[in-house]
Amino acid sequence: MRDRRREEFPSLSRGIHLLSHSLGPMPRRARESMTVYLDRWERYGSENAWEAEWWDLSRKAGDLLGRILGAPAGSVGIQPNASVAISAVASCLDFTGPRRKIVTTALEFPTMEYILREQERSGARLEVVASEDGVTTSIDRLLEAIDEETVLTAVSHASYRSSFRLDPRPIVQRAHEIGSLVLLDVYQTAGVLPLEVASWGVDFAVGGTIKWLCGGPACGYLFVQPDLLRKLEPRLTGWIAHAEPFEFAPGRIRYDKGVRRFAQGTPSIPALYSCLPGIEILLDVGAETIALESRRRTQQMVDTALDRGWDLKSPIEATRRGGSVMLGADDPERLSDELSRRGVLVDWRPGVVRISPHFFNTDEEVAQTLEILAELLG
Repeated sequence: MRDRRREEFPSLSRGIHLLSHSLGPMPRRARESMTVYLDRWERYGSENAWEAEWWDLSRKAGDLLGRILGAPAGSVGIQPNASVAISAVASCLDFTGPRRKIVTTALEFPTMEYILREQERSGARLEVVASEDGVTTSIDRLLEAIDEETVLTAVSHASYRSSFRLDPRPIVQRAHEIGSLVLLDVYQTAGVLPLEVASWGVDFAVGGTIKWLCGGPACGYLFVQPDLLRKLEPRLTGWIAHAEPFEFAPGRIRYDKGVRRFAQGTPSIPALYSCLPGIEILLDVGAETIALESRRRTQQMVDTALDRGWDLKSPIEATRRGGSVMLGADDPERLSDELSRRGVLVDWRPGVVRISPHFFNTDEEVAQTLEILAELLG
């Protein structure tokens, strides 16, 4: 890959950034975009910023994200973060009837279980499908758990803990056969792997811009299948979700007919400005190009780990792996700190260090990182 757009990311000159699973580098144009926001705010007295640009920003960002997710225009709404997006979905569901079971897995980011387990206070029953090896989830056990009592199946496309990647299609097929909705967390794949959430048939997809999308924090998103948009009424709501928000009408809410019905209060305008440049760069580079680079780089890391006898905590097969590679370590915090001291940015979770090459990394950076790891791990 010749054009890695490294000039778009000033911080890449100061070290090796292998942290895209947690925080993408700031695009140079993000600073310019934030200046536009500040200028709009400053000129508010002579130019109504809401009418000039701010009101349309959520729709613009949502439609750009839709191109990343493989979703049609008007089906992706901006959320404060993925936690709120999951909560908005859960607030649509009825847990008082015979169908009150929620199915998820043990490899989810903790937020998922925190939110879903709290639905038990409203009558839900949560079933968590265990991981036998701490790396993968048995698809057979997951499909078996989805039964006629299941109202929602909520899983990650790729696990933050191991990079294990699920194929959502058999999950959707099984869930829809018995009447369950499907929520797919794509936080760890959006921006690094091609996604087709609409054609996969998932009912919802959630994520955020801070990681592989090279955007800032406080900008989450929620995809909703278009045929569900007029059927669901979130209890987690706010004035922006109203069909005519500027009527400021009292009484019960009249939901917007589109994805804005899943919104809550005033959107975070600074977050929207900060996330747009990264999304635009990724769309320009192209999902297939980025995915090919990711598979090549992570396979190089996996092969090196196997050759050297390192404790690999991610799937060996590229088709079962996201954009990261996890290596087991007795003291992962110390290992992460030592890599940082040598100019390599990774991070750690209990028992593992997490390493994530992205399209802007060079082959030389990956090779240098593996050499340092060989010295540190032996």
